[in-house]
Amino acid sequence: MNILVIGSGGREHAIVRGLAASPEVETIYVAPGNGGTALEEKAVNVDLSLMTDDDSTTAAVEGVLQSGASNEARFAVTNDIKLVVVGPEAPLVEGLADELRDVGIAVFGPGLVGAQLEGSKQFSKDFMFENGIPTAAYGVFSAIEREAAYACLEDFGAPVVVKADGLAGGKGVTVAATLEEARKAVDECFNGCFGDAGNTVVIEACLDGFECSMIAFVDGTTVLPLAPSQDHKRVGDGDTGPNTGGMGAYSPVPTVSDEQLVEMTEILQRTADALADAGIDYRGILYAGFMLTKDGPQILEFNVRFGDPETQVLLPRLKTDLASVMLKTARGELAGTTLEFTDEVGVTIVIASEGYPGSVKTDFPITGFEQAQHCPDCKAINVYHGGTKLLEDERGIFELVTNGGRVINVTALAPTFEEAVANAYRSVDMIKFEGAFHRSDIAQRALLL
Repeated sequence: MNILVIGSGGREHAIVRGLAASPEVETIYVAPGNGGTALEEKAVNVDLSLMTDDDSTTAAVEGVLQSGASNEARFAVTNDIKLVVVGPEAPLVEGLADELRDVGIAVFGPGLVGAQLEGSKQFSKDFMFENGIPTAAYGVFSAIEREAAYACLEDFGAPVVVKADGLAGGKGVTVAATLEEARKAVDECFNGCFGDAGNTVVIEACLDGFECSMIAFVDGTTVLPLAPSQDHKRVGDGDTGPNTGGMGAYSPVPTVSDEQLVEMTEILQRTADALADAGIDYRGILYAGFMLTKDGPQILEFNVRFGDPETQVLLPRLKTDLASVMLKTARGELAGTTLEFTDEVGVTIVIASEGYPGSVKTDFPITGFEQAQHCPDCKAINVYHGGTKLLEDERGIFELVTNGGRVINVTALAPTFEEAVANAYRSVDMIKFEGAFHRSDIAQRALLL
């Protein structure tokens, strides 16, 4: 089958590589993709923004697509796409999955209403409270309620969590250690630092415990969880500096007990059941950020797509055919399916551009990525591209260059965390570009257990 993957990050590169391993997959179109997906077997990068009427045959489109249909829908109909995998959250929140399903295309990703679990923090918190899903106490405030928001901060006390309501690229959340820092975070939201995403602010009591994530395939009723994973959000060693989209991750999480694993899975199932009861046909990924508190697991946030960089450490551990699982999810046919994982642990490390998570310079040549992928002393290494592109020089030769903040992920699988960490960093050290940096303490918590 032909598959269309939407997105351009390291998450999408990991998905493409996983899909390409399936014997059932013929061609994977990636829109827009990156330098890494362009080099993958079976994968072809496509720029859907350049589509014209000439790119879709009248016979294929007539009677199927309405006037004004998205380029994604036009491309899917005219290229015999059997499955569309939507990587990022923004197209899901905008309703892309609904449009594609309306023209008979199977889609891995929830529709517009279900996507509000991530698209609106207020929607998500209201949904959890209405359905008895454990989460922290909260308040919601608009810009004209700034003083009331300050009062809520006083009521909760520090530490306290301030969130921009809408999508902010993983950077609209502040865990404030002081009330002064919390008020500043509220002001940043209301003063436009996150655009329209900050027009409404959600303030939450700060939960105490151990944080981890669990991601599950959901086909409307059946919930099929992957192993827990642990992300590293802060940009600097020792969890210092501002929040990022993620600087590394590991899986499984040794601190998660069997009892907690059962409780987390039950919460995911309860969430899927509540979505179904509300008439929301949810098909795709349900990502739950958990805080494991003394009173049991509680939800910090929901995402409606694979995490980045968690995907880069979870999918290499998955032995089950990814294309088959995604298609069954999209069709509502997961019942009876099981997932098989390698016994090896996984560690992934992000190599970022100088200045990230702020503004960065691009177009710096990248070297060593092929050597890192085939590191002879490191065994199972996967190099995934995020912020990269292939740049053609005046001689017509293509060169891999930087094209974003989080440039490359290096993932290592090994029997132990000690070996996986050592192999990942050995491979990271082979990759060079101007301004490159990475955290040096990824998975240290796992090493201490």
